[in-house]
Amino acid sequence: QVDVTAMAQLFGYVDMTDTGFIVAVLSIAFNPLFWNVVARWEHRTRALSRVFGSPRVACYCLGAVILMLNCVRSHCFTEAMKSQPKLEGLDCHWAYYLGLTILAVGTLFVISSFLALGFTGTFLGDYFGILMEAKVTSFPFSILDNPMYWGSTAVYLGWSLM
Repeated sequence: QVDVTAMAQLFGYVDMTDTGFIVAVLSIAFNPLFWNVVARWEHRTRALSRVFGSPRVACYCLGAVILMLNCVRSHCFTEAMKSQPKLEGLDCHWAYYLGLTILAVGTLFVISSFLALGFTGTFLGDYFGILMEAKVTSFPFSILDNPMYWGSTAVYLGWSLM
């Protein structure tokens, strides 16, 4: 039997009926679903590569769409955070600086992952047949298996604490 007291208390602080919260949750769930479905469809059919005339152009276009969707997701997340109740215990300097530190580490992982992978490595180039010459093992991949995902999660956690 699981004790759900802590989760019940946590959900007591979240207004799940807030439209901004619902939109943020939907955008957070939609983004990875969208890019994975589109990338797998491209891998099976090569339809985007044919439409855009080359796999590289198609990959760059999908990457641009993913970046725009991420901007929308970040905006929705920010608006939801503004409208949600705040935990009184987190309204202090140490929580702000802890959040800022977590956000900075997350940003370091995201940016260094992007620099290590390049645009097509970051934005699903392998589904377009654009393969890297070798597996990336430099920082941050030398310390984490999925630094882009961990970094993004840390950015949103830090942002939430702030």
